[in-house]
Amino acid sequence: MSLKRIDPEEARRLLESGEGYNYLDVRTEEEFAVGHVPGAINVPLLKTGPEGLGMTPNGDFIEEVEMALEPTARVITGCLRGARSMKAAQIMVQHGYSQVLDMRGGFDGDIDATGAVTIPGWVRRGLPTTTV
Repeated sequence: MSLKRIDPEEARRLLESGEGYNYLDVRTEEEFAVGHVPGAINVPLLKTGPEGLGMTPNGDFIEEVEMALEPTARVITGCLRGARSMKAAQIMVQHGYSQVLDMRGGFDGDIDATGAVTIPGWVRRGLPTTTV
């Protein structure tokens, strides 16, 4: 199954459609606390390393996802720029999740090697955010 990627406007439309879409934010708890998509569920793919240095894989990622979402749930994955959420979506599909979409550009935006934004993310498009 190939993973479908959507832009933030499509993600917002689906989340507001009443069709039961869930937004799974796979950023760290610290990133999530600064701001996120309203109604988002936070299950980090990576966690902040010891003493706040670097990132380490969340060895309980799929178990935490399974506690929050049924395998038949409609899910949109998102992160900061788009790489972690794509990996998370692939892991979910490998574990039987059949209705997973990934949001390109993430919360902030995809950037190229020079730091230029190539795909504006959720917040750069002026879409609603929250910290609660």
